[in-house]
This record gives sequence, C-alpha cells and structure tokens, in this order.
Amino acid sequence: MPGAGQPSPGAARPRRGTELSRVILTPEEISQVQAQALAEYPAECCGVLLIRPSRPEDRLLLPCRNIQDELHTKDPARHPRDARTAYYIDPRDLLSIGRREAEGYRVATIYHSHIDTGAYFSDTDKRNALINGEPAYPDAVYVVLSVVEGKAAGAGAFAWEPTRRDFVPADLTLPVAAR
Repeated sequence: MPGAGQPSPGAARPRRGTELSRVILTPEEISQVQAQALAEYPAECCGVLLIRPSRPEDRLLLPCRNIQDELHTKDPARHPRDARTAYYIDPRDLLSIGRREAEGYRVATIYHSHIDTGAYFSDTDKRNALINGEPAYPDAVYVVLSVVEGKAAGAGAFAWEPTRRDFVPADLTLPVAAR
C-alpha cells in the first residue's frame, strides 16, 4: 500500500483457499466508500476492508487519509502527482492496519477513487500493488470508484490472477470463490 501495495511489516498472509466464498463489499460498505469518495472529491479517497474469520464474519471498513498532497508539497520532484491523480495512505493508518492484522484481521479489499475519469485499474495502481513483480496482498480485491464532477460514476473490482500474472476484473456485487 505505499499507496496501496505496501504490506505491514511482519504481516502474516492467509493461505489461499481458506475461505469458501466472500463478498467484496456489502451494499452498506459500498455506500460508505462512495460517501467518502464524494466527500473527499476532488482528491482521491482510499481505504481498506479488513476481515477476521468468525461466525458471523467480522468486517471492518477502515477509511484512510490520503497524504499525497502533503508529499507533493514537500517534495514535488519525488512526488510529482497530487491527490487528484494519486493516493498515499497515511503511515498512521498503515500502522493501524498492521495492528488489526496482528489481531487476526486480513486485508480483503483495498479501495481508492479516480477523479474525473473511469473506474479502471491503472498501470500506476498495478505498479503500487506489486512488490518485485508479486502482489503485496494476493488475496485482496482492489476496488476503484469513479467520481466525475463530484458525482459517483461507477466502480470496478480487480483481483490478482496468478496464472495470468495480472489483475483482472472481478464482480463487485456477487460473492466470489476464494482464490
């Protein structure tokens, strides 16, 4: 998740296939993420959905603070993009995510918005989700929301497909088989 792909130090990864199915985002969670995206427009919003296995499943939606504008202001050469075209999750939020992982939660969904453009998984999104060519969170689904002129314009979900070694579209609204 350096933006998105930087894992928490020492975070344990769940074994593939340990769940029977999952819902990427519930309708309520989608509404909360859309509300965040609209409130933060014209900056990209960002956050994660953490899940802890239990009956019923323990789901925690964690909106995060995008500090991209601060980074851009401090060092525009190193951070040439501002928050309209990039996000960088606040390190304090990354620490909070790491603490939750230590409590048995796992990162199930990483989300952010695109401003005045479509809900696609960009080359930058892909680059930020990979570390040395491998996904930082191979079992997470990445959700991108499109906000155009201050209105929600769509959403897309993308998941790592190991055989294709790429992120592919996933159904945002239906339970999906564990990878």
